[in-house]
Amino acid sequence: MSDFKQNVRLWHRGIPSNMVNAAQLRAARVWLEMSQDAVAAEVGLTRGTIIRLEKDPSAVQPRTVRDVRKLYEARGIQFVFRDDGVGIGILKDPPE
Repeated sequence: MSDFKQNVRLWHRGIPSNMVNAAQLRAARVWLEMSQDAVAAEVGLTRGTIIRLEKDPSAVQPRTVRDVRKLYEARGIQFVFRDDGVGIGILKDPPE
């Protein structure tokens, strides 16, 4: 699917175009050394939902993406986007 079609698909579902992408979500979880089960338990989801989220964030409810993103950001992850809203990576805050 082209980036344009993906953005239109997300826009129609009410998801902003600067949505985190699957690679960013997987990278954040791995960098935090969390299992899919651990993320699911902390956010109140199933492991299957986390698997779907990490394959295609538009395949789950927008609140699911929001809740997982909030969890990662609370643990120091920063999601990085280009000016056009495309996710390009993550950064990790240094420990305090």
